[in-house]
Amino acid sequence: MMSLDNVSTTSRTSMKSDVRFGDSRAASVRRVKILARWMDDLFTLPGTKIGVGLDGILGLVPGVGDALTTVVSLHLVGEAVQAGARKKTIMRMLGVIGREFLIGLIPVVGDFFDLTHKSNRRILALLLDDLSH
Repeated sequence: MMSLDNVSTTSRTSMKSDVRFGDSRAASVRRVKILARWMDDLFTLPGTKIGVGLDGILGLVPGVGDALTTVVSLHLVGEAVQAGARKKTIMRMLGVIGREFLIGLIPVVGDFFDLTHKSNRRILALLLDDLSH
């Protein structure tokens, strides 16, 4: 995965290349990175390398947990839009969220999927990849 230092803070298009646009993009990327960590890798299960975040914990609450985590993931997509991600990337992010939501509705299978899928990290990776081009 790419580090934040490699993310360009200038516009891909010739919209406005003023400092505020670059700061906004960098701020959006920072927020996505922080939220993705909180949702997917807040702590590591003792004796393993398995990261667990709020997504895995809240997902244990039937119905409500998956709805809450979906809202947070959609917020990450909103940040990606603000950062200037392309429509194709946004659609891929929405696909990741939709798949996690639908699988999350299945008892036990959805909980296991939350631990292994890490959709918010995937959203971050898609954003960083998009902005690097």
